[in-house]
Amino acid sequence: MTLKRINALTIAGTDPSGGAGIQADLKTFSALGAYGCSVITALVAQNTTGVQSVYRIEPAFVAAQMDSVFSDVRIDTCKIGMLAETDIVEAVAERLARYQVTNVVLDTVMLAKSGDPLLSASAVSALRETLLPKVALITPNLPEAAALLGCPQATSEQEMREQGAALLALGCGAVLMKGGHLLDDPQSPDWLFTGDEVMRFTAPRVVTKNTHGTGCTLSAALAALRPRHSNWGETVAEAKRWLSAALAQADSLEVGHGNGPVHHFHQWW
Repeated sequence: MTLKRINALTIAGTDPSGGAGIQADLKTFSALGAYGCSVITALVAQNTTGVQSVYRIEPAFVAAQMDSVFSDVRIDTCKIGMLAETDIVEAVAERLARYQVTNVVLDTVMLAKSGDPLLSASAVSALRETLLPKVALITPNLPEAAALLGCPQATSEQEMREQGAALLALGCGAVLMKGGHLLDDPQSPDWLFTGDEVMRFTAPRVVTKNTHGTGCTLSAALAALRPRHSNWGETVAEAKRWLSAALAQADSLEVGHGNGPVHHFHQWW
């Protein structure tokens, strides 16, 4: 079925400065033609320089927000970001199974761009064992992939391929290994693993310090675009093209004193 309109849900924490989290996800949905709904898992006092404080939402209230959305709105696609704690991971996993949500993209958020923790160490196993097998795609960067697998961080594309295959074997539908941490590579290589194929994607590195919320934005773009494509390969290719343009225009914004956001609405202003 071809959908005339796409309703997309983000389940994540907040960013008052607007560059990451729920705010970035909703901007991305809008920029890519999807109607955005949201479920908040944590209130995060953060800006372009770092995270100052985190107030975690009670798991029962996270579940209640999901009930409100799914009881009323047809959700065609879903992105999951910051989950903070084990009990929130479990609550989200239970509701996803209850409502049989499809096209779920899990951004395995563990650290903010500033290095501040956004997921407790005890919640990593819950993410791996309880939630990961229920989603269509995960988008780990190299440190996150290593944490999920309990192994050293990949330092080459060969190791990226090995770890991507290992993550796929844990039960998710597909894995997009993000290679941005391979800093000696002039390109930014990503590897997509599905049950049918392995694909390599590259894009020139954009020289900018304004990369706040890049991971949130990419995963939201993947969720927004997936219903419009027949497979993950096509979806990843379009999402990366759009994100590269958003990064290329990031310096035109004047937001904050640290790592500023990408330009979600670069197509219009």
